[in-house]
Parts: sequence; structure tokens; C-alpha cells
Amino acid sequence: MSLKLSYNGIPATEIKAFLEEKYLQFNSPSFIECDPISIPHSFNDSKNREISGFLIAAIAWGRRDLILRSGRLMLELMDNSPYEFIVSANENELLRFSRFVHRTFNGSDCIYFIKGLSYIYSNFDSMEDVILQGMKDTGLVKDGLMHLRSLFFSLPHERRNEKHFADITGGAAGKRLNMFLRWMVRRDNFGVDFGIWKKINPASLYIPLDLHSGNTARKLGLLTRKMNDWKAVEELTAILREFDPEDPVKYDFALFGLGVNEKF
Repeated sequence: MSLKLSYNGIPATEIKAFLEEKYLQFNSPSFIECDPISIPHSFNDSKNREISGFLIAAIAWGRRDLILRSGRLMLELMDNSPYEFIVSANENELLRFSRFVHRTFNGSDCIYFIKGLSYIYSNFDSMEDVILQGMKDTGLVKDGLMHLRSLFFSLPHERRNEKHFADITGGAAGKRLNMFLRWMVRRDNFGVDFGIWKKINPASLYIPLDLHSGNTARKLGLLTRKMNDWKAVEELTAILREFDPEDPVKYDFALFGLGVNEKF
């Protein structure tokens, strides 16, 4: 896709400059305090950040204060040592999650997510390695995420558990998955995203598309598709890669911030 000269009659150069300005405004430590990313920021080591980040991303929908409350409870039930808990918890210890509820994510879902992560970490050092394994033929993060989902659900589970891990093969936008990847992969000097995964190129990431970022993108003329699905993710990401080929998903800060904080 080649960069258009204008979107909604506004020169592309002006839109890019506007998004750059808003990216710099919202990509700051002040963003962390009330955002789900504050949970993995409470840890210093990479494995605890990776695991807590994945679990918090899995429940990151709805009011942010409630996401934070549920996330903190989940980690308290893991004795605030998610990696150690994941690799060593027995069946009796898992029962403490049976009454956990965050919206439609219930105790059964939480227990399976812990088991799924335990299976991953008994075979791989990091979820990054699973994703890379899935990318080896095409180089596409999309295929890596599909492979991670397939391995994650290798154990016996309830069908309902699957709805909390987006199936992008079925067209889901995978907002929370792409947000988790942004946290793990992007690296800059602003102190929000972690950049602890070094093997996946930030240029290959996809925009975490949700209601807010989608509406902002449409008002700017950057997105024509009406549904927030995987096709819309690919359409918008392709344009953002024209704006910044090396770090396209940095504009998530701008699009989301404009939608949520400034009611753009």
C-alpha cells in the first residue's frame, strides 16, 4: 500500500505530524498509573512482567479501575510471584481461583489460563519463543499468535475458556493480544512499554484496535472498514507502517488517547 496524499481532505503529512504530537503527549510515565500496564510495571524481572502482562491483557476490557482491581486480586492469589506460581502450583493451590470473576472471565477460565501458561513454560523459556516458532515460515506475527493460541489450548479444557484468547483466524481483532505484544516488544526511552522481547521486530506488530482507536482512525480517514475486526487491523496497520515503518504501533498511544482522554 502506498501512502495517500490526503485522508478526509487533510494532507497525510499533517495527520502524521498530529499523531506524532499526540504520541509524544500520551507515551509518558503518567500514562501508566491508571492503565493495565501498571500491573506488570510492579515487577522488575522479565518473566513476572511477561506472565502478569499476559494475564492482565486477557482481562483488559471494561472500566480500567475494575481491570486494575481484578488484576491485583489475581496476582495476590499467586502470592505476587506469578512465574513461581505458574511453574509450581498444585491442584489444591489452583482452587483458590475458583471464585475469581472479572466480567465473563470466571474461575474456570482463570484456572485454565494458569494451566495453559504452565504448559507453555514447561516447554519454552518465553512466550516469545512460541510466537517465533509460529512465524518461521511466513515471518508474520499473525501466524505466531495463532501458533501460541494452538499450543495454549493443547490441554483438556472447557470450550468457554477459548473465548478469552482471541481467535484471529476467525477474524477477531485481537486487541488485547496486540496490546500485550506492544508491551513486550516495543522499546523506546519513555518508560511505558517494556521491550523485553528482543527477537521480534517492532515493525512487524499490529495495532491494538478497539472501539476508541477505531473511531479515532475513522474520523481521521485512516480506516474505512466499519467493523473492528482483523481486516480493519491490517488496513489501519498498513497505513501506520507508511507513517513509521520501524515502529507503527507507537500510534496506538495517539489513537487511543485521543479517543479516551480527549473524546476526539
